Amino acid sequence: MEELIKKADILIESLPYMKEYSNKTVVIKYGGNAMINQDLMVSVLEDITLLKYVGVNPVIVHGGGPVISENLKKLNLESDFYQGLRVTNKEIMEVVEQALLGKVNSQIVSLANLAGNKAVGLSGKDNNLIQAKKYELEDGFDLGHVGEIKKINPEILITMIDNGYLPIVAPVGVDEAGMSYNINADLVAGELAAALGAEKLILLTNVEGILDNPEDKNSLISRLKVAEAQEMIKDGKIVGGMIPKVDSCITALNKGVNRTHILDGRIPHALLLEIFTESGIGTMID
Repeated sequence: MEELIKKADILIESLPYMKEYSNKTVVIKYGGNAMINQDLMVSVLEDITLLKYVGVNPVIVHGGGPVISENLKKLNLESDFYQGLRVTNKEIMEVVEQALLGKVNSQIVSLANLAGNKAVGLSGKDNNLIQAKKYELEDGFDLGHVGEIKKINPEILITMIDNGYLPIVAPVGVDEAGMSYNINADLVAGELAAALGAEKLILLTNVEGILDNPEDKNSLISRLKVAEAQEMIKDGKIVGGMIPKVDSCITALNKGVNRTHILDGRIPHALLLEIFTESGIGTMID
C-alpha cells in the first residue's frame, strides 16, 4: 500500500506541470544513445506518447550520424570531416538521405506508432519545411551539400499538430533550385522550436548536460543564462558537439521559446523527469 501511495504522490506532483504544458508545443531533438540503444529508444517514445496523452504537443527532430557513417562504410565511400563537419558531395548526400529518411526516420515512426501515436515522418523537403542554403566557411573550403537554414515554413507541422499527429522530422533542407542539404539536427530543432512558438526545446545528448569542468562529471551546471553560455564558448569551456546544441538553445530563446534544456538521453524517462518534476535534470538555458 505504501508503494501505491508513493506512485499517487508522484502523479499529484506532476499535475501542475500537466496543466502548465497542456496544448503547448515541445520540440525534442532526439539522438545519441537514446536513439542507438533499442531499449532506450522504446522508452523515449513511450514517454513522448504519454506527453501526447496528457495534452502536450511534441515535435521530434532526429539526427543519424552513426547510421550515415555505417552506410558509407558498407558502400566503401570515404567520408572526410573538416572543422567537425562531414564533407558531403552529391554521392554522399544521396547516402545521407537514404540513411536519414529510409532507415532512421522510418524506424522512429514505426516505433512511435507501436507506442500508440499517430506518427508521420517528414524531411525539410516536404512543403519546403526547411528552406536551406549552402553553408559557406570563412576560409572558402567547400563542404558540398552541407547547409544552413534560410527559413522555416511551419504550416505543415501546425496542420499535423492541430489534427493530433506526431511529426518526426529529418534534418534535410532544400534550396530554391531543389538541391538537398544535410543540416545539423540541433540547429534544425532550435529553428523549428522558434517557428512553432514552442514552450520548450529539449535536446537529448550523450552527456549529463553542460559541465563546468569537462573532465568532472560531477560538475554539472543546472542552469545557465544566455550570456553565461556564450562566455563559456568564448573561454573554451563549451567545445565540440556541445557548441551547436548551445547555439540551438540560444537561437530558440532569442526568437521567443521560453525554456531550453540539454538532457542526458541515457537516463530512462529523462523527458518526464524534466517536464513533470520540480527538480528536473540536465542543464537549463534561459
